[in-house]
Amino acid sequence: MFGYRVPSPDEAMLISGGRRGLGGAPFRVVTGHGKFVLPFFRKTRFLSLAMCESEVTETCVTRQGIALHVRAVIAFKVGNDHESIINAGQRFLSDQDQMSVLTGRIFAGHLRAIIGSMTVEEIVTERQKLAAEVLDTSKTEMAKIGLIVDSLQIQSIDDGDTGYIDAMSAPHKAAIQRQAQIAQAQATQAAVEAEQEAARKQAEYARQTAIVKAEYSAEVDRAQAQAAQAGPLAQAHAQQEVLKAQTELAQRQAELRQKQLVAEVVKPAEAEAERVRILAAAEAQRMKIQAEAAASYDRVALDRMLIDQLPQIVKEAAGGLSGANVNVLNGADGLGEIAAGLVSQGLTILDSVRQNLGGSQEAGERRAEDNRGNGLLQLHSGKDKKPDDGHVDVD
Repeated sequence: MFGYRVPSPDEAMLISGGRRGLGGAPFRVVTGHGKFVLPFFRKTRFLSLAMCESEVTETCVTRQGIALHVRAVIAFKVGNDHESIINAGQRFLSDQDQMSVLTGRIFAGHLRAIIGSMTVEEIVTERQKLAAEVLDTSKTEMAKIGLIVDSLQIQSIDDGDTGYIDAMSAPHKAAIQRQAQIAQAQATQAAVEAEQEAARKQAEYARQTAIVKAEYSAEVDRAQAQAAQAGPLAQAHAQQEVLKAQTELAQRQAELRQKQLVAEVVKPAEAEAERVRILAAAEAQRMKIQAEAAASYDRVALDRMLIDQLPQIVKEAAGGLSGANVNVLNGADGLGEIAAGLVSQGLTILDSVRQNLGGSQEAGERRAEDNRGNGLLQLHSGKDKKPDDGHVDVD
């Protein structure tokens, strides 16, 4: 549009003519937006706000008097505030390339001053400290011309042919070389150990492979041997089974024959023996019954004989009294008592014979004779006794 001007994002538009700018500046500053500018009455110029670079190569002398060639790079730009833009515009608007030249000169002076207060060891080992001190000392001066420094990098430090830095680094180089040699030796040793381990693993693998092959071969041989023996073993097993079956058959036949013998011989013999035993028992029972019957008959005959003989026994006993001198004290009653005593003695003899008849007939007859003799003896011996009860007196 005619009369409407817009600055780039990295530019500041400076409008001169008309009203004065901020702080009595001869121009107004416009950034980030457009502005109507009256033609012929206003003049528009543009100041770059982009990053600029300045390189410094300077020979500086340290506190130790050793000359060092220092190379540094400064990154700077115009500040974004209106004051910095006004300051930079008043100084560099007509020749903006002078900003890099002036910045390099400013930093070269501060660099020489800072290095002059430090030793080579401090400069070499503390480059960041050197850069920070240079920035701090130059900040105020750079702000006056409207510039700000973003960074300062010390790119190289060289002592030329003096060899101070090399001598200073010699112990470190030796230590580094020693460490490098140690590391190389350790690496070699590790490589040798790795080779030995690899060889050992290969040998172990070969040994395990040989063992597996041997086991496989042995298993194959064993399987072949078992296969070769399978036929004879099967035949022998079959023969063994046949023998076992024949043995079991013979045992069953023997058991059957034994049962047949028992049924044909033993059982009939046992039956015959039982029959003979029963017959013998029956015969013995019959003979016992006959013997008991005979004994009973003998007792009856003996009793009958004793009864038949009893009068004779009493008669004989009475005959023994015929020659005796008997005094009867109580008359007819005394004679009756004597007669009753004789009969009682005879009955006693008969009872004794009956009780002891369990023996033979001869023993019974002998006991009867003894009793009868004892009775007679008592009758005869009574002649010499005196009567003590007052009933009978035999002289």
